[in-house]
This record gives sequence, structure tokens and C-alpha cells, in this order.
Amino acid sequence: MADSKEKLFSDFSPVSTDKWMEKVTADLKGADFEKKLVWKTNEGFKVKPFYRMEDIEELKTLDALPGKFPYLRGTKKDNVWLVRQDIKVSDPLEANKKALDILMKGIDSLSFHIESKSLNAETIQILLKGICAESVELNFSTCQGHVVELAELLVAYFQKEDYDLAKLQGSINFDFFNKMLIDGKEKGNLVQTARALIEATQPLPCYRVLNVNALSLNNAGAYISQELGYALAWGNAYMSQLTEAGIPDTIIAKKIKFNFGISSNYFLEIAKFRAARMLWANIVASYDPECLRDCESKGKEDECRCAAKMKVHAETTSFNLTLFDAHANLLRTQTEAMSAALAGVDSMTVTPFDKVYAAPDELSERLARNQQLLLKEESHFDKVVDPAAGSYYIENLTVSIAQQAWAIFLKVEDEGGFYAAVKAGTVQKEINETGKARHKSVAQRKEVLLGTNQYPNFSEKAGDKKPLDASATCGCAEAPHTDVATISLERAASQFEALRMETEAAAKRPKAFMLTIGNLSMRQARAQFSCNFLGCAGYEVVDNLGFETVEAGVEAAMAAKADIVVLCSSDDEYIEYAVPAFKALNGRAMFIVAGSPACMDDLKAEGIENFIHVRVNVLETLREYNAKLLK
Repeated sequence: MADSKEKLFSDFSPVSTDKWMEKVTADLKGADFEKKLVWKTNEGFKVKPFYRMEDIEELKTLDALPGKFPYLRGTKKDNVWLVRQDIKVSDPLEANKKALDILMKGIDSLSFHIESKSLNAETIQILLKGICAESVELNFSTCQGHVVELAELLVAYFQKEDYDLAKLQGSINFDFFNKMLIDGKEKGNLVQTARALIEATQPLPCYRVLNVNALSLNNAGAYISQELGYALAWGNAYMSQLTEAGIPDTIIAKKIKFNFGISSNYFLEIAKFRAARMLWANIVASYDPECLRDCESKGKEDECRCAAKMKVHAETTSFNLTLFDAHANLLRTQTEAMSAALAGVDSMTVTPFDKVYAAPDELSERLARNQQLLLKEESHFDKVVDPAAGSYYIENLTVSIAQQAWAIFLKVEDEGGFYAAVKAGTVQKEINETGKARHKSVAQRKEVLLGTNQYPNFSEKAGDKKPLDASATCGCAEAPHTDVATISLERAASQFEALRMETEAAAKRPKAFMLTIGNLSMRQARAQFSCNFLGCAGYEVVDNLGFETVEAGVEAAMAAKADIVVLCSSDDEYIEYAVPAFKALNGRAMFIVAGSPACMDDLKAEGIENFIHVRVNVLETLREYNAKLLK
């Protein structure tokens, strides 16, 4: 069989890259290869339409092995990840009941958010009753000013329950910088709190207590290279400040946990996590951490390679979640979960599809859990380590993202480090500018959110659904002031949703009537385009098979009580149909021409003002229409 396979392949002569390019060039028929087929990513590097063996021959990343420094292919030799679910603790008894229930439904990582006002030994006792801490990863968060108290309570509880503390896995979410980015507040002293937290959790060697919540950057719309580059600088800020304070670098590195977001850019996200582990391993290695025990992972100079392992939790992004057509969020988060699973993260949270407008209920939480369980139990994603390895495409993406992220990391370090950058507001400025650029892309439909800015459900109404505030980080009552600039967590769909809810709240829902005439294929295409365009504002749309004359179309529109009449035809025919239709309408409804015909200036001279086509800003155009129609 092996011989027959070998002979099969030998029957085909190899095809060189030059031959491929000759064929591509011929098929392009004179079009520019770079402009037509080479994609320039938001990260700033170019992606070719095809890659070959020669594109990876010089890449050093190919020498990486799973579980081996610099951990490009993973920090472990399997691809098992933990399925996490978050629980907000308002009543510890109810939270405990819920935790015990979901532990029987596939969850092996729990995350509890405990309000500082109810933080005491009794709460911890009730909350963790019946939960075997040696069998599940336990993660905790509270107000940043109370994390040390939380750590002390946890250690006391675990000791009281006679656990083997060396076996316990988990984290406490202390993040000095995330509070500055989200709330604009610099609270407490980083070094003092971190030192106290590390000392308090000394009996828990596997607990991570210094967090890099790069998820916040992802939720703000950051590009992948920005999220990674700033996350590296974020983690290095802990390393540099705490080593200067005399804390051993090995201990610091083993206490840091990275919490990344996962965007919908499937292949780039796989590459991001691979690049992240490699870059972080090299950053930690530069500190020459001392190995404190006899370990097979020692480096050549007895440096601790275990300290260089990046602990990664991943969570599907909130930036692209939508209130309208919310079940489409399930498709987004499933793709995101797939990329993180293939990339070898340590644990993952899938955001419930209804998080935008409601506290997730039992159904949405179950769906979110099962999205990961399907990947494990039915798709067997946990059975293969780094299946992306060797892919010409992904290996090149990994290196390209690593280069872009490293450039951002070096820039931050050259300007004084992450703390200085956040204090000066440069990180926030860069992220917010990216967020604005992405919002503009959504407004122009260059970035598509199905059901929101493209192919909306015309009959759907928001009803009682209202967007929830995603910016609150804890329940602490603090003075309403900010010390530094903050990042915006406005979702990509939020402005379209506000527009559509404005329409829904109006006394009368505008009706748009498609006056289709002339060339059959063009009028159908433009009617579909126009229905989708105007449906994004929540307008009622009425399509038609076609009219013999514009006068007949206008009268049908008036009979239907239309507020908008959209002329749908071909560019060549607009010079014939547009002016007569406009005059026949005589101001009884808004008149729109679907397209950007060469005769546009002539039509404008006749008083026609409204044209919709692929180059207009959909959001701004619909806002103008709402201002006129919803008076």
C-alpha cells in the first residue's frame, strides 16, 4: 500500500511557484495581483492567496514541540482544556447550588465573583460546600481592594478542609492595570498588594493571582496584534516592577495568568495564541529565572523553563455580540471557541448568546457549555495537540502576528513600560482609535454583522430587550472620578441597535416600497440590496416583481401608504426612469435611487437627493432618514 501511494504521487510532476503565478496572472486577465488577491490585514501585514513549502523553510518555529520551550505548540503534551462557567454570587447558598448542578453537566472550571460586602469565612464555607477543590479549577474575583482578604479566607478554608494544597488549581483575579483601563482609577499600590497576595497564597503554589485581562482590549475592539502586544507589556510590567521590589522572578512568573479574548478572525486567532506562548516564554527567559527544584524542564544554564509557560484562559469576545438576531451570536462564539481550542488554551469561557441584553438564563448557559462539550466529545478537538502545526498559512500568520505584537511591546517598553503608557493614556488612545475605525467599518458594512448591518430580520422587534452596561468591573461604591483615560467597551452593533430601537419606539414605522422596473436581473439585485439596507433601521420593506411604467409603480406605492419609494433598475435606465418617477411622486414620499449611476449629477440637478449604494455610510444615511421620517 505504501508503495502504491508513493507511485501515485510520483505520477504527478511538481508544480513550481512560478507556474502557479503564471496561471493566476492569466486568470486575472490584466488585473493587479497585489490589489486583487493580496489581503492587507488590520494588523498591518500582507496575506498572500496561497503559500507553499518554500514559504516556511526559513521559519524557526517549525522546530517547536508540544510541551517544550518556547511553548509555541502548547505548554502541555495534550490538548485538554477546562470548560469554565462564571457565577455571580449574590446569595452564596444559591451560588453553591448552581455550582454543584453545573459540575454534573460538564463544567470543570468555576469562576465566582463575590461582592466585597459579603466577603467573610461563612460565605466561603457556604459557597464551596460539597465542591471537591482538588477535582475542579476554582477562580475567584472581588473588589480589587479586598483580594488579599479573599486569598487569606480561601487558604484558611482549604486548610480547614484538609486539602492537599499543592494539588489545588485556580486563580484570584487581581489586576491593577485593568481597573485603570476600565474605570480610570488607580487604586492602591501595585507592589504592596501583589507582595501581600503572593505571600498569602504561598501555600497554594498552583494558584495564579496576577492577572493580565487583555480580554478588555478585545472587547473594546482591539486588533489582534494590539491585544497581544499590550498583553505582553502588561505581563512584563508585573515582572519588572515586582523583581525590582525584590520578589524572585520565578515566583512572579508562576503567579501570572493571561485572560485573552477570542475574536471571529478564525485563523488569526489560532496564530495569536501560538505566538503569545512563544513571545512570553522568551520574555520570561530573559530574566534568567532560577529553577527552585530538580526539574526536567531546566534550561542549559539551569534556568526555570516552567516559569516561562504562559497560563492562558480564553473568553469569546463581547465586541461582536448583537441584540437583534441574537441567536447568530451562537455561530460567532462557536467559531471563536473552535479557534481557541485548536490553539491549545488552558481553559475557556463561551459567552452566553443573550449576554448583551439579559442576565443569562439556564438555557443560554447550557448552550454555552455545550458549545465547548461538542468540540470535545463529538469533534474530539482535545485529542490532537496543535493540529495547525506545519500549515503553510498558519505558520506564516504566527510569525507575522508575532512580529507585529513584538513591535508594539518594544514601543511600550521604550516609552517607559506599560504602567507609564496607561498613565499617559497612550494605550487607551490606540485602542479607542481602533474601536472607532472598526465602528466605521461596521457603519459602511466593510465589517459585517449578520442580522444587524446586513440581512436583518425585518419582522424582529426588540420589545423589552435593552442593552446592558458592560463597563462595571465590581460592585464597590467609589467616588465618581477618573485618574486616567479609559477604553470604550461599546459593541460594534450598538449604534445600529440604537437606530433600530428609535424606529421601533416611533409612533409610525416607516414603510419602504421597491419600485422595480426595467432590466430584470438589475432590478431584483437592487431591490434586495435596498431591502437589506433600509431593514437595518427597522423599516418595513415591500418588494415587488416589477412595473410596466414608473407611474404605475408610484400609484401602487401610494396605495400601499409608503413613506419611501426606492427606484430599482439598471444604471443605463435611470436616465429614463428616475426623473419621471420623482415627478410623479411629487413629494408624497421620500424618493431614493438604488445605485450610483453615471448620470447622478444630472439627477441631482433635477432635485433628486437620495442615492444608496455600496460606498455610502449605511449608519449615517439611515440616521438622516430617521431624522426626516420620525418627526
